[in-house]
Amino acid sequence: MTDFKDHFSGHAAIYREARPTYPAELFAWLAQQTPDTSLAWDCGCGNGQATLALARHFARVIGTDPSANQIAGAAPAPNVDYRVESAEQSSLADASASLVTVAQALHWFDFDRFYAEVGRVLKPGGVFAAWTYADCRSGDAAIDAIKNRLYVDLTGPYWPPERALVESGYRTLPFPFVEIAAPAFEMKAMWNVEQFLAYLRSWSATQRYLKDRGEDPVALIEPDLRDAWPDTPLQRAVHWDFHVRCGRT
Repeated sequence: MTDFKDHFSGHAAIYREARPTYPAELFAWLAQQTPDTSLAWDCGCGNGQATLALARHFARVIGTDPSANQIAGAAPAPNVDYRVESAEQSSLADASASLVTVAQALHWFDFDRFYAEVGRVLKPGGVFAAWTYADCRSGDAAIDAIKNRLYVDLTGPYWPPERALVESGYRTLPFPFVEIAAPAFEMKAMWNVEQFLAYLRSWSATQRYLKDRGEDPVALIEPDLRDAWPDTPLQRAVHWDFHVRCGRT
């Protein structure tokens, strides 16, 4: 297996529990774009969140990730096969997959080698799709200002350079496919303050700050965030800007 930039294995359990889910409509739409629904390959699958969603639409799904910790914590399904493999060098057969997906991970890959692997694995007429989300907002000015203090002032220097690709909605990435225009998908979660704090702690920059300084940066903004979070309702909508790039070979 090739070396990979591992920002999540050390807190795989936190990541699994705290991350928002992707829009269900996305997976139904992807299934409609493919030549058939026999096999989908989910690259950089992490805890299997997108993999399981694909399994509701495809007869078989293979989820691969170079992190054994992430794969160990991935939720099983009868038609899902998880493998500890890099996205750039998989064990899938030539021209075997109708769909190849990357959820919130394409910015970590070696683009040239990965796209060559996608070309090998996709069957004729097959579809490639990658999506990403960056910053979030609650719609409450006080809450969002406190969150921005964490996102920019505290953890800003700890975001890896690849974060810029996420912030751009993947528009600056190479994309050697005939693009398919994707509809707008809404990504949101109904969370209480505990869930929101858990999400903030799942950021790679939060974990890098903690490792470097020995201090949890979320704890620095937690009292203010708890004070700003309204008692009624306990849950509020958190929204992300969600971006999809989709195409055929």
